[in-house]
Amino acid sequence: MIYGYARVSTQGQDIEVQIQQLKEAGCEKIFSEKSTGSKSDRQEFQKLMNMLEEGDSLVVTKLDRFARSTIDAITTVKNLFDRGVKVNVLNLGVIENTPQGKLIFSVFSAFAEFERELIVERMKEGKEIAKQKPDFREGRPRKYGKKKIEHALELLESNSYKEVEQLTGISKSTLIRAKRRLEQKV
Repeated sequence: MIYGYARVSTQGQDIEVQIQQLKEAGCEKIFSEKSTGSKSDRQEFQKLMNMLEEGDSLVVTKLDRFARSTIDAITTVKNLFDRGVKVNVLNLGVIENTPQGKLIFSVFSAFAEFERELIVERMKEGKEIAKQKPDFREGRPRKYGKKKIEHALELLESNSYKEVEQLTGISKSTLIRAKRRLEQKV
């Protein structure tokens, strides 16, 4: 049987492109999940690994979809080879259970880990640069701007929370937090 595995790191990412590629590659059953690759407790991946038997094939779109590091990739592929499972990484091709195939796979795994580490390093550098700006704020951007919140708080002087929520779309809990912040400043 040909199994596929698709994974994205965050809930906001689209997994459908990977699933479509796996279908086009002939996968009969596809396991997918939204989970960071740095975690080892990927439930769908573990289910898939437990199902694979001799003669089966595992297909992934990219190397970094099923392995967290070079060591993890090599260990996973060795485990699959020992069980008689074929491995096909769509952007690399079928990984052969030969000394040459294992060498090529090891080199590509090392490059994938290197690339991941460079991305993390650049993200850290970017965050350090952003922290130097006076308007830097950690976390997700606020949904409502300062002027809209101020307007809603003005409306609260003559309206109930429910009425202001209906007029502005700003929830009661957001209004309460904004009101507390304003009172703390005074």
